Amino acid sequence: MKTTISQLKNHIDETVTIGAWLSNKRSSGKIAFLQLRDGTGFVQGVVVKAEVEESLWTTAKGMTQETSMYVTGKVQSDERSQTGVELVVTDITVLHEAVDYPITPKEHGTEFLMDHRHLWLRSKRQHAIMKVRNEIIHSMYEFFHNNEFIKVDPPILTGSSAEGTTTLFHTKYFDEDAYLSQSGQLYMEAAAMALGKVFSFGPTFRAEKSKTRRHLIEFWMIEPEMAFVEHEESLQIQEQFVSHVVQSVLERCQLELSILGRDVSKLEKVKAPFPRISYDDAITLLKEKGFDDIEWGEDFGAPHETAIAESYEQPVFITNYPKEIKAFYMKPHPERDDVVLCADLIAPEGYGEIIGGSQRIDDLDLMKARYEEHGLTDDAYRWYLELRQYGSVPHSGFGLGLERTVAWITGAEHVRETIPFPRLLNRLYP
Repeated sequence: MKTTISQLKNHIDETVTIGAWLSNKRSSGKIAFLQLRDGTGFVQGVVVKAEVEESLWTTAKGMTQETSMYVTGKVQSDERSQTGVELVVTDITVLHEAVDYPITPKEHGTEFLMDHRHLWLRSKRQHAIMKVRNEIIHSMYEFFHNNEFIKVDPPILTGSSAEGTTTLFHTKYFDEDAYLSQSGQLYMEAAAMALGKVFSFGPTFRAEKSKTRRHLIEFWMIEPEMAFVEHEESLQIQEQFVSHVVQSVLERCQLELSILGRDVSKLEKVKAPFPRISYDDAITLLKEKGFDDIEWGEDFGAPHETAIAESYEQPVFITNYPKEIKAFYMKPHPERDDVVLCADLIAPEGYGEIIGGSQRIDDLDLMKARYEEHGLTDDAYRWYLELRQYGSVPHSGFGLGLERTVAWITGAEHVRETIPFPRLLNRLYP
């Protein structure tokens, strides 16, 4: 019977066949231990010299790292194994012998591993991170499906910018200027006016010349927009959403989190509601923590966000930022014209902002005033203005950066490990 490594636990004491690659091996002289992987997981294959034909023993002893094969054997329980089973091998059919595989069990530098990212993905740690990433995506879709959101796909090529063109990649769209999208938000607002509660999930691009462990040039965003939803309700949805994602990973990725050495006790505390601190109080807190140079009206950098997060065991919302440092479309606070109804969600343990969201301006005259303040042309943004002209309603939305979220949940040091093929300031290969 042909099966996969992830399903071996369902075939105890049965003889099965799997397709696999050899990730590593060791031998005691009379027994060869083959570390096998097939994409669904890892398992140890045991070849006992006295119990197999000499040709099979010779094959097992001579196989090189990343050789591909079909392996037949009997599945046995093994409490010492992370997967709970091992495979007593009775037959091997080599498909392709790998020669001089460049990534060996020894230590390699980061740049070497990044140059070989197409192969580095095969390692146990990278496999675990990608499995967690997959579960995060699955649980996000699950949350939105269960809460009656509709998926909408905004364009990647746009004629305008959501938040200014300074960090956009410019291209020519025949005889017009165009940009790679840095956010699908504006289009998602249009979709929300048609479909109520919507979300998008896709790649976004920021031409930001940053080399920090939190930044990628190309990354994936999930962006919900909700008609008839005001700021407070949006915050509640955000914390329920993040709680659902984290608890789903804890439930379904125990093995992967164990492989990664993640302290799950910290993730177990991630349950709604989340603490909140206003921008005003955050400034006060930072000054108390020794950030004497931060002044009201300045945006927070990574050290500031980390310092604020250290005061909490859960993700924390920083609310009501100054209007001047936020996007033109954010709704002013009803009691203060100098701040807006917005919030950034800061992850614990120094992983920074994972969500940015706000209530959007729904008043036509106020949006026209914002257009004038920001020098937005009627031609490029006319359609966006018309959303306030024809049946405007209160609405809110947010964007979650997938890779930062994966980094936080897995405990990865750098976001470059959280996406299959990272695009960095100095890297477009492979």
